[in-house]
Amino acid sequence: MKNILVPTDFSENCAKAADMAIEIARLYKAEIHFFHLMQTPVDWVKLDKQKEKRYPETLKKIGTARSALRELEKKAELENLKCRTFLEYHTGEIHILKHSGHFNHDFIITGSSGTKGTVREVFGSNVEKIVRKSDVPVIVVKEDDINFPFKNIVFVSDFIEDTSNTFKHVVSIAEKCDAKIHLLRINTESDSNSIGLGLEPIRKFLEKFPELKNFTMNVYNEMTVETGINSYLKNNSGDLIAMCTHGSTGFLSLFSKSIAEGVANHSSLPVMTIKI
Repeated sequence: MKNILVPTDFSENCAKAADMAIEIARLYKAEIHFFHLMQTPVDWVKLDKQKEKRYPETLKKIGTARSALRELEKKAELENLKCRTFLEYHTGEIHILKHSGHFNHDFIITGSSGTKGTVREVFGSNVEKIVRKSDVPVIVVKEDDINFPFKNIVFVSDFIEDTSNTFKHVVSIAEKCDAKIHLLRINTESDSNSIGLGLEPIRKFLEKFPELKNFTMNVYNEMTVETGINSYLKNNSGDLIAMCTHGSTGFLSLFSKSIAEGVANHSSLPVMTIKI
C-alpha cells in the first residue's frame, strides 16, 4: 500500500475515516491524498475572478473546504506523511474513481452514514457505486467507533471461488495490526447446513496460506448472508468486515448481486470490499 485516497465531505464519519487513513498510511509509510468534490451552480473552472463574485455563497463554501483540507494535511504532516489535497468542482457526474485511476491509488478510505436510511450521497455518487466500480480495495467507515489498530478482522466468503489474491490484502492489514482473521462462511442453502461440510472449503482455502497462524474458522447457517454476518457479530468481536466483489458483473456466487453494497450500507462497523 503506497498511495491512499481519502474522499471526504468533512462529515463526522468522513472525519473518522480520515483519522484512520492517516494511521494506516503511517503503518505502511504510504502517501495520502485528501479529496473533496464540491457541487457548484456553474462550471467553476471557467469563471474568471470577477464572475466568481456573483456567487458569494459558493466562494464562502470553497474557502471553508480549503481550510478543512488544510487541517487534514496538517494532521498528516504531524505523522511525517507525504500528503496532497485536492478540491475539485462539478455540476453533474462525479469523478472520484477517475481521479483515483489517474494517481494510481491502491486503496480508498471514506465515510458513509448508510445505517440511518438511504445512503448519503458522497460527492454526487453513493457509496454503493464506489464499492461496485472501484478496482482497488475500499474501506467504508460507519457510525461505530473505530477500534484501530484492528484486532479482529472478519473475512466473509463462500471459499469455493479462488479469492486468494484478494485475501492477501486482508492478510497484509492483519499483519500490520497484529490482528486475528476470522474466516466466515454462511450456509444459505438447506442442503448445505452441515457445519463440517461448511468448514471443508475453508480448510482447503487455508492450504494456500500455510504461514497464517492467527485465525479462526466459522460456519453459520442462515437464510441470508447479511443475517449470518449479524448473527456472528452478536456472539463474536469484530473491528472490520472484509468481503470480495466481482464489481459490475455481480458478486461471489454465495451472495446476491448487491450483498457487498448492502453490508457496506447497513453494517455499523467499517467494511472493506476487494474486487476480484
